[in-house]
Amino acid sequence: MLDALIALVFFLVLVLASSIKIVREYERAVKFRLGRFVGVRGPGIFFVIPGLEKFIKVDLRTVTLDVPKQRIVTKDNVTVDVDAVVYLRVVDPGSAILKVENYLLATSLLAQTTLRDVLGQSELDELLSKRDEINKRLQSLIDEATDPWGIKVSAVTIRDVALPTEMLRAIAKQAEAERERRSRIIMAEGEFEAAKRMAEAAQQYERVPAALKLRELQTLVEIAREKNLVVVAPAQLGETIGLISAIDKKKKEKD
Repeated sequence: MLDALIALVFFLVLVLASSIKIVREYERAVKFRLGRFVGVRGPGIFFVIPGLEKFIKVDLRTVTLDVPKQRIVTKDNVTVDVDAVVYLRVVDPGSAILKVENYLLATSLLAQTTLRDVLGQSELDELLSKRDEINKRLQSLIDEATDPWGIKVSAVTIRDVALPTEMLRAIAKQAEAERERRSRIIMAEGEFEAAKRMAEAAQQYERVPAALKLRELQTLVEIAREKNLVVVAPAQLGETIGLISAIDKKKKEKD
């Protein structure tokens, strides 16, 4: 009798120990009783009736889902290879288990088809220059489609866009032509500004002839300072230059 009682107590302890379950703070347990959904448990301790109840753990942390590289033909008929990364997390563990067989696989396949659809409607220039807008559009579409599964897609990022070699050469030529165009525009604007200033100076000299004479003298003095040059000037200007040179020489001797 005592042995039977000890065996019974030992059995009850084993049953109790096997019925106690623990899930972490970032986990939830989707519980079933005889195959029927009875609720979500956790975090912490909960009980499961052995043989009658089962549960499935669901991780609530953000998961990084790598979308395999897809070959896509853009709207302007350019073939590119694009891959992306999807950031998602489970917000409704019950729906994630009951409404889809494998929510990670389903989200991955959905992301692949959505990526092809969205980029197929975009031109290459948009894909290269408006990547943030495309990322937001992808995130919105995938999040809307996975919402019934209890999945929240927080971000979608296009990671790499691989272009054909011919297209890379064409883009390089286009960039070079654009730089040349900007350079020519800057030079033309500089010449236009210089011509405008010269025209204003000519009008000023025309109104004040003495200013033109002073400018001529200043130019001749600057030329005369070059010892290796021979300057031919009218007699009056020559005397003036000689006088200025003598004054300049005396100043240098005093220094």
